Amino acid sequence: MHPPSRQDYISINFAGQGSGSYNNSKQWRRQSCWRKWKQLSRLQRSLILVLLFICGIASYPAVTEQLRGLTDGDPETKSNSVFPHVLPEAVKQDQPPLPTSQRKLSNKRGPPVLQNRLQKKENASNTVVEDKASDSKKEGEEGVISWRGAVIDTDQATESTKDGENKEGSPANQKVQLSVKSAIWREAVQEAFRHAWKGYKDFAWGHDELRPLSKSYSEWFGLGLTLIDALDTMWILGLKEEFEEAKTWVAAELTFNKNVDVNLFESTIRILGGLLSTYHLTGDTLFLDKAKDIGSRLMPAFNTPSKIPYSDVNIGKGTAHPPRWTSDSTVAEVTSIQLEFRELSRLTQEPQYQAAVAEVMKQVHKLDGKLDGLVPMFINTNNGQFTHQGIYTLGARADSYYEYLLKQWIQGGKKENELLEDYLQAIEGVKNNLLQKSSPNGLTFVGELSHGQFSPKMDHLVCFLPGTLALGAYNGLPADHMDLAKQLMETCYQMYIQMETGLSPEIVHFNMHQGSTRDIEVKLADRHNLLRPETVESLFYLYRFTKDQKYREWGWRILQNFNKYTKVSSGGYTSINNVRDPDYPSPRDKMESFFLGETLKYLYLLFSDDPNLISLDQYVFNTEAHPLPIWPSN
Repeated sequence: MHPPSRQDYISINFAGQGSGSYNNSKQWRRQSCWRKWKQLSRLQRSLILVLLFICGIASYPAVTEQLRGLTDGDPETKSNSVFPHVLPEAVKQDQPPLPTSQRKLSNKRGPPVLQNRLQKKENASNTVVEDKASDSKKEGEEGVISWRGAVIDTDQATESTKDGENKEGSPANQKVQLSVKSAIWREAVQEAFRHAWKGYKDFAWGHDELRPLSKSYSEWFGLGLTLIDALDTMWILGLKEEFEEAKTWVAAELTFNKNVDVNLFESTIRILGGLLSTYHLTGDTLFLDKAKDIGSRLMPAFNTPSKIPYSDVNIGKGTAHPPRWTSDSTVAEVTSIQLEFRELSRLTQEPQYQAAVAEVMKQVHKLDGKLDGLVPMFINTNNGQFTHQGIYTLGARADSYYEYLLKQWIQGGKKENELLEDYLQAIEGVKNNLLQKSSPNGLTFVGELSHGQFSPKMDHLVCFLPGTLALGAYNGLPADHMDLAKQLMETCYQMYIQMETGLSPEIVHFNMHQGSTRDIEVKLADRHNLLRPETVESLFYLYRFTKDQKYREWGWRILQNFNKYTKVSSGGYTSINNVRDPDYPSPRDKMESFFLGETLKYLYLLFSDDPNLISLDQYVFNTEAHPLPIWPSN
């Protein structure tokens, strides 16, 4: 025998009114519903209540999201979002994207009703501007990449609106729309910083660098490098709570009385520069006192026969030495410490700091071995002469020499003509010896020269140059410097978007022969991305001086790709090994301090509508993005 069949449903029969007539009064309806409810069995009533409860739970997230969109906003980049893993289509090898000037940029908009909710400079962290409608994501644009036990979020934010949606509006409406968009982007940078800071705070607090995948840390000098580098970034971004907890650590834990070797250049630009900058922004003498301490401990580096400083200093013992393998220092390192030591002398009224770094510039100015103002990469600390002559680059080991020629001139009130002359001559040397165009799209790039042989190799580090050229033009130097800045800015952006991840490699080689199908080639060993700031740094300068919105659009896309390929779900961002492989970019498990000190700071300033937020008429940035004041004329 088969068992009796079982019903998979419950039948509920409602008894009609005795009169059989329909009465639509509220009282009748209340009585009717209650009578019907009472006629149900206890089991039926219980099941109905359970079903209603389940429906309520299921609908709760959607309701709260709508409410949040109407009240607090919903930042576009959430650190804990989980989406289907859908990766963007790879760039085809034989069809590189055209330069942006030949393509129509997407136009994003936001509703005018949000104009009263824009962030104010003095309270940037407390006001969130968001439009839920503009935050809708295209299906499949976001994902999560799982890499051998580590999950990296792939947050994507707003893309372009549908064709035809963005009609020409009044100038006032367009201005409001741009303001809303930039406010949303600033909030996204704040969220990125908070996420990076969470990883540092949870797994590397008080140490130099976060290793986000292994949830640990690494030490370089053992001086809380990431924390100090990020101090002024937190202040500028309006992240007061994070700033206060970092300040507490500086006051209670930071000491330089340690038996440890530090690199003179890196300690100067990151620690001394970071402390001086934070002092100027906050007025808190805690940071000036710490700056005096580290500045005085770095001075033994200048005790050399030539007065060209050694690369390494033991800040506890007061001794200094060159690297173990050479008696040379790099030219960029010894000529990119001047802004910080000059400012330390001005604040302390102790001249020895400025005198030491001025002597270096004086000697380099008169040295033989330059090519049209271009300098070799190494200098000997014993005899003070250039070594490894014949190799000229604006990349590693020489780059910031050129940057600091201009910035010292600006810092000192444009009075030190020797510095200006060296800078102008060097830029002419770049034009005459290192500037070429790629094939097929004619991208202007800066290559290298080795004993008369030109190499179409360009470091990502060279992408500081568009910003520096623009800064010079803004300060009265030839207008063609700005023209060149715009051309090189396009090239640096192409170094990002022509990669499958939308992130630039460390080094590229440009094709120059006719018939090339791709402008940029990348060797296997050069495909890593270290979260470097140079391109977004230059985007900031170009936008400040031209107000061309495309530079902001470019910066926004770069931030999106950092979020997509380098963001670690447990906190922090990681360098990656392969920008050509979107499926597995191969994380390096390291977040450099300059990601917080420079990259996110420049992105926030790029998206700022306030030209007085670190005014370029009042401040000059050191090579680690720490703003120092331009000296008053008196």
